[in-house]
Amino acid sequence: MSEHRIAMVGTPCEIMAASKMQHYTDSPIDVKLGLFCMENFSYKYFGNLLKEYDLKMDDIEKFQIDKGFVFLLLKTKETVKIPLSVAKRIIRKNCNICVELTSETSDISIGSIGSEDGWSTVIIRSRKGMEIVEGAIEQKYIEAKEFSEPQFNLLNKLAGNKINKNLEHIEKKEFLARPVLYQREKSDDSIADEISQSNFLDLKSNIIDVGACVLCGACEYACPDNLITIDDTKPIMKGECPQDCHACFAVCPRTFIPEDLRNDNSKPIGDYVKVLSVKSIKHSQGQDGSIVTTLLDYLLTNDIVTDALIVDKKDDLAWKPYAKVTRDIDEVVKSGGTKYSVCPVFKPLKDIKEEAD
Repeated sequence: MSEHRIAMVGTPCEIMAASKMQHYTDSPIDVKLGLFCMENFSYKYFGNLLKEYDLKMDDIEKFQIDKGFVFLLLKTKETVKIPLSVAKRIIRKNCNICVELTSETSDISIGSIGSEDGWSTVIIRSRKGMEIVEGAIEQKYIEAKEFSEPQFNLLNKLAGNKINKNLEHIEKKEFLARPVLYQREKSDDSIADEISQSNFLDLKSNIIDVGACVLCGACEYACPDNLITIDDTKPIMKGECPQDCHACFAVCPRTFIPEDLRNDNSKPIGDYVKVLSVKSIKHSQGQDGSIVTTLLDYLLTNDIVTDALIVDKKDDLAWKPYAKVTRDIDEVVKSGGTKYSVCPVFKPLKDIKEEAD
């Protein structure tokens, strides 16, 4: 059992991977803060797109997606707008099969949809999530107000739109290629049987080679023999899978989803306890009212968790994301803000796993 109790921040696919890690392994992830996410962009292709506007990643102070545009606030304080219709050509392929907008298996989901400027929409999904939000309100880390019916209707509508659009894409994809595994309606017994017969080669043929890999790094973390490596490209195996090991296939967010984690798509935002509009009292940097930063501050300060798993930007490569584990509030604050591209978020957990072993 790990001595670490980690709060992680992630997109819907990363949160699903964390939930499957909790389901199948002894995971150090204790609290899941999920982000709203419509899609992510390829870092490489984003750089190529910027060249068409005579820009480089180094020129950009802040990204924001809103009202059909990617807004680029430059270091010169100018703002450049790129239509989403143009930016969509650099969306990562696996995003087109994702039917989650709001990180449905998190403890708390956080985004801007529905809330007014400076406030965040917070979906509380578990008893643990409710205790965290109530504690943060009581200790004056955040303030909260009721989420109105029009706000909820907007959130529900946009989540439903993502489901419908990507289910259509899945249907077309399955007509031309093999099934999208994580959308299969299977019993837990049937899933267990599939997992018992699957290893990295099955993960490669069903997920990686067909463009469904999300580059989260769950497979790399779960591999007990350290045979899998994932950086900015596809997971690679060096060596041969032991016959009795199926860990990588089990924890991948794009393989079969256990019944208690699966949404049948009839609930656009999934199951929840309460939806609130929330504003930070302690922090003002970052996006979406800085609620992610503020909740991590509350969790670390009160020793509810020992560490935070966050995504920061590399100092030597503009806007290039990388994951790290920290308990330093200043590092958490520095990492605030959306990067709009992905990295192997679970990579830092390998060191913690090796320490425990």
